[in-house]
Amino acid sequence: MKTGDFDHLGQLSMRELFRAEAESQTALLTSGLLELERGPALPQQLETLMRAAHSIKGAARIVNLDAAVRVAHAMEDCFVAAQHQTLQIRQPEIDALLRAVDLLHLLCKDPDAEAAARETAHGEDVRNLLSALRQMQNGQSLTIPPVDPGLLRPDQSGEKGRQSLPSGTLSLQPSPSQPLSGGHHEAAGRVVRLTAENLNRLLALAGESLVEARWLRPFAISLQRLKRPHAELSQQLDHLRQLFEQENLSERTGGHLHEMFRTLSDCQQFLAQRMEEFDVFERRSAQVSHRLYLEVLRTRMRPFADGARRFPRMVRDLARTLGKNVRLEVTGENTQVDRDILDRLEASLTHLLRNAVDHGCEIPSQRQALGKAHEGLVRLEARHAAGMLQITVVDDGAGVDAEQVRRSIIQKKLTLPAVAQKLNESELLEFLFLPGFTLRDTVTEISGRGFGLDVVQNMVKSVRGTIRLVTQPGQGMRVQIQLPITLSVLRALLVEIAGEPYAIPLTQVARTLKLGSERIETLEGRHHFLFDGQQVGLLSAHQVLECGEPRPSGQELSVVVVGDRNARYGLVVDRFLGERELVVRPLDPRLGKVKDISAAALTEDGAPILILDVDDMIHSIEKLVSAGLIDKVQGQGLHFAPKKQKRVLAVDDSLTVRELERKLLTSRGYFADVAVDGIDGWNAVRTGHYDLVVTDVDMPRMDGIELATLIKKDPGFKSLPVMIVSYKEGEEDRMRGLEAGADYYLTKGSFHDETLLQAVADLIGEPDA
Repeated sequence: MKTGDFDHLGQLSMRELFRAEAESQTALLTSGLLELERGPALPQQLETLMRAAHSIKGAARIVNLDAAVRVAHAMEDCFVAAQHQTLQIRQPEIDALLRAVDLLHLLCKDPDAEAAARETAHGEDVRNLLSALRQMQNGQSLTIPPVDPGLLRPDQSGEKGRQSLPSGTLSLQPSPSQPLSGGHHEAAGRVVRLTAENLNRLLALAGESLVEARWLRPFAISLQRLKRPHAELSQQLDHLRQLFEQENLSERTGGHLHEMFRTLSDCQQFLAQRMEEFDVFERRSAQVSHRLYLEVLRTRMRPFADGARRFPRMVRDLARTLGKNVRLEVTGENTQVDRDILDRLEASLTHLLRNAVDHGCEIPSQRQALGKAHEGLVRLEARHAAGMLQITVVDDGAGVDAEQVRRSIIQKKLTLPAVAQKLNESELLEFLFLPGFTLRDTVTEISGRGFGLDVVQNMVKSVRGTIRLVTQPGQGMRVQIQLPITLSVLRALLVEIAGEPYAIPLTQVARTLKLGSERIETLEGRHHFLFDGQQVGLLSAHQVLECGEPRPSGQELSVVVVGDRNARYGLVVDRFLGERELVVRPLDPRLGKVKDISAAALTEDGAPILILDVDDMIHSIEKLVSAGLIDKVQGQGLHFAPKKQKRVLAVDDSLTVRELERKLLTSRGYFADVAVDGIDGWNAVRTGHYDLVVTDVDMPRMDGIELATLIKKDPGFKSLPVMIVSYKEGEEDRMRGLEAGADYYLTKGSFHDETLLQAVADLIGEPDA
């Protein structure tokens, strides 16, 4: 070992070193025992397991952890007996040895506690386990207590398998879990103690170094401009010499003129040499700074295996608790992931794997009846794809029955039965992300409370990622998550707004396009355009950010489409500046949450640039829309042909019903706005100009009867037609609506596409009339 290695290790106390080693060796024991469970024991595997137990025993003896010494010694004896073929390690023996690993983990995670306290806390467990291990060696049958399901809960399991170093400290070392089939386990490299705060400062400094190095290039380009005045000066002197040659010059004047030419030539030569040297220095500096930044960035990256190491054991124990036989297969263990993302992934992947085992994989008898393998398979894969981190969880279980989801939606009254019948599979699966939504009728300690996929989706959105579900009934379920590879570097689209550059995360950009005036429609003072079969509102990013008016170049508008199909908008910017990789810098916490801004970065020339918070911007846009404050996009030289459309306001507290009504009306040629309840609808009526209001009855804050009453009592709106669409089909309910002033009462039980559209046409005529 090099002297430097001793220096690094010397920074850690003996107990901290023991915790790090015990963590590594218990992880190795767990992975090795799970491998033994899947096939016959190989000599190399038993040798590796024996050495791991022996290492823990020796290290525990140094820190006077006697209980751990005795447990590790008993495990070592079991592995030695297996090597001598006097002990066969089968399922009961593996259960006992895994329990021994759990106990070692508990004993070793806090060696700073007093020995007497540890013996008191775990003494009975140690004695029972040592007795069980002696029974193993004597060939007696074992009775192993069942796994406690409480240990498998996501909020607790996250602590299991973490590095037991001081809080806020990172341990930079090779992964302890090496393949057991290779015949040996490589010795761990040096361990470096480094706080997360120090690492973040190093990354910030490396980013600044990279930015400063890039500043040299524009400086070199500016020096190139000196060549032009030098060349012009040379031409002027040459012209002057030609003029003087026509006259008789004194020898002294000629000498001065010759000296001027020689000095100018020397200056040009010196400038060329220095610029060549500067160019070489600039390239080398940029390369070194880039390499420095990448190296520091790599220290933030950890192999995916660091976050997935405990999952095979968790899946195995959970499956046994449920009476199932399930194996977890992890691929892409060496895929590099930002440590912050890896930490956030842990709880989410726990939920997904628990769902795969509990909801997906069947019990062995069911699998056999279906012609499937006796052992269920769950695959967890991590890989880099298209500049993103892609995490996939796949099981070969029953999948999700779309019709069961549909029935559950109707039963929970999440939407109208008629609407639920029209939802396709992808739309049905979106309901699985709702908080509290579950397909289980009973609640167990493992599942049934409806907390899972909504937690996963919230985490994915918080790091600017996406999640997608794909199911094949009877064959399995696939959950695909796409996340940025690192949170410290962001691929972004740079745009110019009011003369200032802004960055928009690429993951939140649906499309960028150049929009001509012929594609833009003016609908009652607002601009829209057709995109992906959907009418998308067009507005100026300048208005959202409150920074001037758009100044388009040419005869087209530069538009960035953001949001999803439920809320999608086209933002007009001055121009596109291209894509960049930016080093994300958090804003000063004293600023609090800055409206529509998430973070900052530095461009190549060192200028600051703000990163837009797209979700916050969409919220700001919706507030402007609801208040009727959206202005028309003023394009210089662009003339938009106004088009008169009949406007309908759909008021309903159900997102699905609102969207269905909006789509129906838009497809027929009407312009449709939506409101979420009676108060929102009343505000929209007062600030907008509508030809018809279609409203539900039962809504929070203000119901449809109150809304119809307000409209009909107001002198300015009493002539505005109101249609009520309600679940209530009784004659009394119908009369109550009509007495409130409604012009039409339509029951949702008889709600069909043509029924609604015909009623609208009866009240306000066809859209092009």
